[in-house]
Formats: sequence, structure tokens, C-alpha cells
Amino acid sequence: MSAIRVDPKQYYATSSLLIGYALCSSLLAVINKFAITKFNYPGLLTALQYLTSALGVWVLGKLGFLHHDAFTWETAKKFLPAAVVFYLAIFTNTNLLRHANVDTFIVFRSCTPILVALADTVFRNQKCPSKLTFLSLLVILGGAVGYVATDNGFTLTAYSWAFAYLVTITTEMVYIKHMVTNLGLNTWGFVLYNNLLSLMMAPPFWIITGEYVEVFAALGSKTENFFAPGAFFAVSLSCVFGLLISFFGFAARKAVSATAFTVTGVVNKFLTVAINVMIWDKHASPFGLVCLLMTIVGGVFYQQSVTGPSISPSKGESVVPKETHSENDGDDFDDENQGKAVSGKLVV
Repeated sequence: MSAIRVDPKQYYATSSLLIGYALCSSLLAVINKFAITKFNYPGLLTALQYLTSALGVWVLGKLGFLHHDAFTWETAKKFLPAAVVFYLAIFTNTNLLRHANVDTFIVFRSCTPILVALADTVFRNQKCPSKLTFLSLLVILGGAVGYVATDNGFTLTAYSWAFAYLVTITTEMVYIKHMVTNLGLNTWGFVLYNNLLSLMMAPPFWIITGEYVEVFAALGSKTENFFAPGAFFAVSLSCVFGLLISFFGFAARKAVSATAFTVTGVVNKFLTVAINVMIWDKHASPFGLVCLLMTIVGGVFYQQSVTGPSISPSKGESVVPKETHSENDGDDFDDENQGKAVSGKLVV
């Protein structure tokens, strides 16, 4: 049997992107929950995150720390459907965190790999997952359901937002992957287009949801202080992490399949739950924590089922060159440019 050579630089680059995404994703859920608690205006909060990310990319581009594709309306029209799906995913996610605890968020987030795997097979003509892969995904789902089953804080409003989030995040995971592999923008270009278009969509949603009434009422109130130290710190922290996850999210999507990317997001919620147990008074029982371990184990088995004995880019699903060269020739995401992008991000 001939051995398949693995490029060490590519391996470590892919691993770094996944680790960066995992850390940002894990912390962002808790940070957003904290921000919503201190600043109870989800539409305005996400708009500030979009503004920070879009403005951050533009400023860093002007300073020469990174390169992004120029904004054109022709490209924006092509990207708009993906931006709409992304906005709806973030919108439902934020409202879910507003009306429910982090545990509820986790269980519905954990359901997405199964739906994404099916969508990849049906709509993107990828090979059907193996029996071991499906078993791993079912373990993830079963563990997450058992974990949240110990929590009695569910409401109809929370479940409505949770169901909406499940639908939109599944669509976003598959559709954004399609856009990443076909539109031809570099990573920072995707971050710019995604956040700028989402920022443009924010005002109509303020009107539809009626949040603008709450905001104006708070501005005219003497008791509400938008610039209170706690609220300012929480919002600022969420904006910074929003910028970080913008890069790591898009870069990781290019590095692995949509399903592997989704499972990474599910497994890294272990850190989210650990922080959640320490800072919030509502969390699952010890039995729920055992179920959480099932979710982690399911994620590990899934990784083994799609990558072999170790998490390596040599078995197809996580081969960056396969996507960047065959589907994205000239997308400016080779090792050299990737290193520049990450370096620019670290400057932030």
C-alpha cells in the first residue's frame, strides 16, 4: 500500500484554523449570552458586530495588514442570497439566546450535523456518509437531547426560536459552503461582503421586530444607560469576537467539508458548557453532564470515521488543496496568503 504524503504546512494551517474557530465559537456563545443580558437589544447588538467586522476588514486593508476583494455591486448581488441566510441564522441564534439558556442552544446546534450530512448528499452530490458516521452523528444527537432533557426551563417562545435557528443554521452551513467553493472571493473578501450586506439588512429587521421602538424608548429614558461600563464591555467583547470568528469561520469552511465544519462547532461547545456551569445558576444535573460527554465522544468518533486513525488532511474530507485548487483556482487562499491573513488577524 502506497503511503500518502501530507504537507506539514498545510496540516498545521488547517489545524490552526479549526482550533481558532473552535475557541471563538465556544467563547462567542457565552459572550453573546452575557452581552444580551447586559444589552437586551439583539438586533442592535448584531448590527454592531457586523459594523465592527466590516469596518475592521476595511481599515486593516487600508493599513496593508491584509488584502480583501474590492466591493462591487455585481458581486454583491451574487453574494446576497448567502448573506440573507447568514443574517437569518445569526438573527435566530441571538433571539434563541435571548429567550433560552445555553443548554437549549447546544441541543439544537447539535442536531445540525445530521441535517447537513443529508443536505450535502442530496444537494451537493457528495458520497453518502458511512454507517459509522451516521452512528456517530446519532450519538451526538442522543447525548445532546439527554443533556438538555434535565432542564425544565423550556418555553414555547424559546422552542419557536430554536426551531427557526435549526432550519436557518442547516441551510447556512450548506449554502455558505457552496458560495465559498464557487464564488472565488478570498477569505477577507467573504468577511467584508458577508458583514457589510448583513449590516444593510439590519434596519428593516429592526422595524419588522419592533426593536426600534424599544431602542428609542431606552434612549429617551433616564434610567437606561447604553454606555454603562458593564454593557459597554460586553458589547465590545462580542464585537471583537465577532470579527475573529468571521475569519476563522470562513477559512475553516474552505479547509473541511460542511459536515466536518458543523461537527467541529458542536464538539467545541464543551468549553461553552463548562463556562456556562461556572457563571450561570441554571444548568443541567450530573446526569446531563454525562450526556454531554456522549456528545463529545460522538464528535470524536465522527472525526475518526471521516479522517481515519488521526485527524489528518490526507483522507479527502479535510484536504484543503482538493477544494482550493480544483474548485477555487485563484481564490487567493494558498499557504502564503493564508499565513498573511492569519498574521493580519492576530494584529487585531
